[in-house]
Amino acid sequence: MPRIGVTGHVILAHGTAELVSASLAEHLRPYAGPGLRGITCLANGADQLFARQILALDGTYEAVIPAADYRQHAVERENLADFDELLDLAAKVDYMPYPRSGRQAYMAASEELLDRCEMLVAVWDGRPSVDIGDTADVVRAARERGLPVTVLWPAGARRGRSSR
Repeated sequence: MPRIGVTGHVILAHGTAELVSASLAEHLRPYAGPGLRGITCLANGADQLFARQILALDGTYEAVIPAADYRQHAVERENLADFDELLDLAAKVDYMPYPRSGRQAYMAASEELLDRCEMLVAVWDGRPSVDIGDTADVVRAARERGLPVTVLWPAGARRGRSSR
């Protein structure tokens, strides 16, 4: 059974989470069972939807957290309970050696995720990266490594707007 990593958009428009969740469930269903292993950075949006689908399909996941201050610096207040719950449910949690969250830490965590997986699911609208470590950068890095990448962006899905 391959270890499956995820990358994807953090901010999803209203109604998109349900579409993405259904698409992830359909894609992951053939791997269902206790042998299913996921790898995620547990960011809001695609990463957390992926973790929930892994659990729903009787699998487990590892969390690669970008920095020591990730929860305090990068997790929005309204997402803290979900983040904490999913962090507690992870089979393994590793923190990257960055004291502070930022673009370099996010990309390093994604590179570590790619080191641990045999295939990548990208919840991605196909647009280029705006900043280092965005979804397009992770997809490019996976393809450069020769990892199989499955892009999921269901019909009707839209990115949301940042509240920052």
